[in-house]
Amino acid sequence: MRKLPLHFQILIGLLLGVVAGLALVYWQVDAKFTLYYIKPFGTIFVNLLKMIAVPLVLASLVVGVSSLNDVAKLSRIGGKTILIYMCTTAIATSLGLLMANMIEPGKRLPDSTREKLIGTYASNSSQSIETAQKLQNRSPLQPLVDMVPENLFAAAANNASMLQIVFFATLLGIALIGIAPEKRQAVVSFFEGLNDAIIRIVEFIMAAAPIGVFALMAALIVEISGDNPAEAVSILTALLWYSFAVLLGLTLMIVVVYATMVRFMTRVSVVNFLAAIRPAQILGFSTSSSSATLPVTMECCQKDLNVSEEVSSFVLPLGATINMDGTALYQSVAAVFIAQALGMELSITQQLMIVMTATLASIGSAGVPGAGMVMLVIVLEAIQVPPEGIALIVGVDRLLDMCRTIANVTGDAAVCLIVSEGERSKAAAEAKQELV
Repeated sequence: MRKLPLHFQILIGLLLGVVAGLALVYWQVDAKFTLYYIKPFGTIFVNLLKMIAVPLVLASLVVGVSSLNDVAKLSRIGGKTILIYMCTTAIATSLGLLMANMIEPGKRLPDSTREKLIGTYASNSSQSIETAQKLQNRSPLQPLVDMVPENLFAAAANNASMLQIVFFATLLGIALIGIAPEKRQAVVSFFEGLNDAIIRIVEFIMAAAPIGVFALMAALIVEISGDNPAEAVSILTALLWYSFAVLLGLTLMIVVVYATMVRFMTRVSVVNFLAAIRPAQILGFSTSSSSATLPVTMECCQKDLNVSEEVSSFVLPLGATINMDGTALYQSVAAVFIAQALGMELSITQQLMIVMTATLASIGSAGVPGAGMVMLVIVLEAIQVPPEGIALIVGVDRLLDMCRTIANVTGDAAVCLIVSEGERSKAAAEAKQELV
């Protein structure tokens, strides 16, 4: 019998979790049964995501940055590529915040449901408030100070200090570029092997996602519904609004942002561009992995968009490592949604922190299914929102992952085309100057 795809398994887990939760409430089963024997599996799933966050970011970033191994030849291309990638990711994150603040999916929950959610995570919220009060009198430059770790191992032991890991990983990758190739290769090979092993662990974790989703949703329904199953419907309605906000943002990213970039920065029409990369988009949707789609993306860019192999072989692999616009957009929507659902008002500073953290975290996000949720934990902890709140969205995450991978792949191809057109124009100008 053919095995069901993972996203179908997760959807089944979601539905069964909702049904089980409603059944437990309807039959008035003691809530302790759910808390003692079902919820722990969901907690284990969340802890597994937290566990893998630091090594995933560290290995992915070191490999991605150190891939610029020939600075003399690729410094111009590399600098341009990274700058555009960072800009598009920041735009995607900001667009996600705009969608979340305009649609306000988390506020679609009734006050009674939101109050029960707040009660569920009361201890986490009180700790967050205390932390926020301590930060009120900080220097405006304190976030810059906090990015630099005084102890790498202490930073690695705390997911809330992930920006420090990003800083160290970037610095290490740059340092590796400047040392002897034979010495660099040994270190890079280690991190490449570590990165592959971590991605494999992510696959293991996501294989258990249906069970984790079942446990999280069943526990959530029991804890929120109490003796009123009708309140569970409000949670599912809010999930539809959340999904709509993510999908609208991803659509605007593709048909407005990327289309505008291609229209004004290349000589290729938007219609031809989208037609050329359609095979990569379809594969990205079916696999939810920009890394798995990479060979097809390179083929589409080289054969159908006339991108040189030199540019595509550098820009696209780098993009599959550090350019996760769809993931960044989803993280910003999800963070605001969860905060709204928990009744937490995010300040301008916290929303700017979402932009910074989601942008940097997406750089370290592996191009495999489920990695985006790992990065979301980082974003939530950076703004003092209880990471257990991912229980609200984990059920639909796999389906949205398929859609945001399309945005990731499209963004990679758009930047690759832009860089290629720039290099082609520069070469033509240099050739013309030599003739003169």
